Order: sequence, then structure tokens, then C-alpha cells
Amino acid sequence: MSQISSQTHALSINPANGETVASYPYETEAQLDAALTRSINAFRNGRNTPVAQRAELLLALASTLRDQAEEMAQMITLEMGKPIAQARGEIEKCAQLAEWYAAHGPAMLAPEATLVDNGTAQIEYRPLGPILAVMPWNFPVWQVLRGAVPTMLSGNTYVLKHAPNVMGSAYLMKQAFQRAGFADGLFEVINVTPDGVSKAIADPRIAAVTLTGSVRAGMAIGSQAGAALKKCVLELGGSDPFIVLNDANLDEAVQAALIGRFQNSGQVCAAAKRLIIEEGVVEAFTAKFLEASRNLVMGDPTATDTYIGPMARFDLRDELDGQVQATLAEGATLLLGGHKVEGAGNYYAPTVLANVTDQMTSFKQELFGPVASIITARDADHAVALANDSEFGLTASVFTTDPEKARSIANQLETGGIFINAYSVSDPRVSFGGVKKSGFGRELSHFGVREFCNAQTVWLNRK
Repeated sequence: MSQISSQTHALSINPANGETVASYPYETEAQLDAALTRSINAFRNGRNTPVAQRAELLLALASTLRDQAEEMAQMITLEMGKPIAQARGEIEKCAQLAEWYAAHGPAMLAPEATLVDNGTAQIEYRPLGPILAVMPWNFPVWQVLRGAVPTMLSGNTYVLKHAPNVMGSAYLMKQAFQRAGFADGLFEVINVTPDGVSKAIADPRIAAVTLTGSVRAGMAIGSQAGAALKKCVLELGGSDPFIVLNDANLDEAVQAALIGRFQNSGQVCAAAKRLIIEEGVVEAFTAKFLEASRNLVMGDPTATDTYIGPMARFDLRDELDGQVQATLAEGATLLLGGHKVEGAGNYYAPTVLANVTDQMTSFKQELFGPVASIITARDADHAVALANDSEFGLTASVFTTDPEKARSIANQLETGGIFINAYSVSDPRVSFGGVKKSGFGRELSHFGVREFCNAQTVWLNRK
């Protein structure tokens, strides 16, 4: 078993010092059965609740999240090491998410007119039932709520199986839903082993499955959902390209790259992992980026001025260091960092690798931590080719002052999202998801609110 679980318990370990925070016993089959029963009963009792009433509950949830914000942020920092300022921002973002869907979601779920004459046919969006969500630790609250809020607004219930190391955050979310007035069973938390997840997927009470996690986890969950003929949404890894062309505003590009690569200590699926810089500005960009990276404050995640905290899991720090050392052995140049920080905490020094090529480990693999890889492109066409030379396709960034060139490049990139002169984000106003091995399906926007709906045709007196 891994360091975040034993044979009988999920373990929450403070990555800043390696001490065990809490131990959560895995649920029995009977407890899992009871949770699924509560979820299906809540769905049956509430599926016809007017969407306006659900929207009111989301407003109450937003208020409750703000009331619990400090407690939840402190739990995030304690369990996975996110710097406290970023953890507080995560909770506020979730409150704003709930408010946004309360304001705009009902219109997205309204019956949709068709081209049938006389308006006698329309599409109506019906909920599917309990949705099983297998969620990761890197954004313990945002990753969950960006799926749960639109899914529940559309009338589904939500069954959360969270990462073992952030179960404290999972239970605080359940508490927030309860305090906001959501009925028992609408938002369930299950603490189960992988075998328990498999049982839940196969259970007829679960209507569909969503997962955010690794490619390997996605393949496992996706195959089980397929075997049960259940829809699934997968948001998997990314090795996102961050393209900077010769005509870019370098100061803006450097600042965006710094945040895009190092926020959350680099543990972001849609992070700017491959910095692809056109050769005319690669030297200037590298100098500016290196200077900015040196000024990042790494340390105690409870301190408000800390930007780089510990990595969440000790095993993943070992994996990251192995990838960095492999890339250096393959010929990359180490400009900064490149090592574990000594001491009890799970820190990895902010790292900048230059002269990375498309044959090296940090180009071909996802590096989930504070490591930036700088790759030189001969020209814009070469930058696009490098960007697309990946098994992943989550998001991309392009920096240029030429709007037509930006649009041309955007049309060629094989990703689920493209951000021009900005780093990648997930935002309820736009869809989020990937292609290739970054997964399939979409979260957020109207896509997210309809993803787990039955788009039901209702045709009156068809002639």
C-alpha cells in the first residue's frame, strides 16, 4: 500500500513535516451500500425539484463556503501543503462558482427549441441519477465542486470518492452542503479502497462516473465504466505547451509562465510544463524567467508570503526527481534547483531546465511538480509541431502581439483549450477538458451542466 493509505485506513500526512494528521478507516461493504442507498433515494425524491430551487441552494452553499473558508483552507494546507494564500483563493473561487451557476445554470437547463415546424418538438435536459466522482488531491475542493455544482444543479446526486490523503477536506465539503440545506444523500462521501470503487462502478444505483487523475487511473476507471455500460468523463494528465513567439511581450509572458508553471507548487494538470520559446527571444526570455524563478519564496505553507510549498506526496517527489535527473543525463542544462530539499518536509527546489529537446524525459512525460522545461523552437511552425508532439492535449498558451498569427496557431493546436497571451485556467464561463490521453468529456460552462443529463426529445403530435 502507498504512504497515503494502509490496508485499513486512509492516511492524511502533513507534507510540510511528514507527520500523520489523521487516519480514516475504510468503509465496509454495508457502509458503502448505505451511502449508495441514501444517494439513490435522494435522487428519486429530488429529481423533480424546480431548478430555481436548486439554484437557491447553490447561493446558500456559496455563503456557507465563505463562512467555512478559513477552516477549509487550513485543512487544504495541512493535508497537501498548498500555500495558505492559494488555499484561501481556492475556496473563494468555489463560492464564486456556485454563484455563477445559480445565476446562469437554470437558463442552460431550460427546454431547447428545435427546427421542427410549429415548435412541437423540444429537447429537455433530465438528470441521470447518482454520479460517482473519483477525485484527486491537488485542488481538494475546487476539483470536486467544479464538477459537483453543475452536476447537482441538473438534478443528479453526487457520490465523492476523494484521494486518501485529503479525506479531511472531503468531510468538510459534506458538512458545507449539509449546512447549506442540501437534503441528506444529495452529496455523499465514500472512503473506500480501489475494490470498493470497482463495486460502486458496477452497482446499478450509480448512473455514471467521472474521474480526474492520472492516465493509468483513467484507463482503469474508464474500462470498468465501459464494462458496466456507463458514461464516464475523464480529465487526465497534461504536458501543456506554453509558446512564446519573437514578437511577444516578454515581461507579460514571463509573469504568466511563472504562475502557470509554479502555482500550487507545480502540481496542476493544466500547468505550463513545456515552455516552447522561439529562438529569437529564447535567451532574453530565459534570463528573465530565471531571475523571476529565483525570487519565488519557498517554505512554510502556512505563511502568507510562501508561494512554493511542499509537494503533496513523498513518492511523487521521488518520481519527479527521477525525471529531472534523467533529463539532465540526456543532455539538458540545469539553470536552477534540480534537487530535493533536505529535512523532514517534502520540498523540491524550484527547477529550471534549459536546452530540452523533444527526445528528453521532461518533454515526453508529464512532470507534476515545480520544474520548468525550456525548449527552443526555430519558428512558429516548429513551435506548433513541438506543441503537438505529445500524447497529451489538455490546454496550451500562445504569446504573440499578432492576433492573426495567434488565431492561426490556435487552429493548429491539438488541445481542449487555448489561451492567447494568458496562462491556462479552469473557469465556469468556458468549457474545460482535453483530447488524446488528457481524457474526454467536458466540465464547466453549459457543457458541464449538461454532461450528465439525458437530452430527451419531447415531440407533441408528430405528423
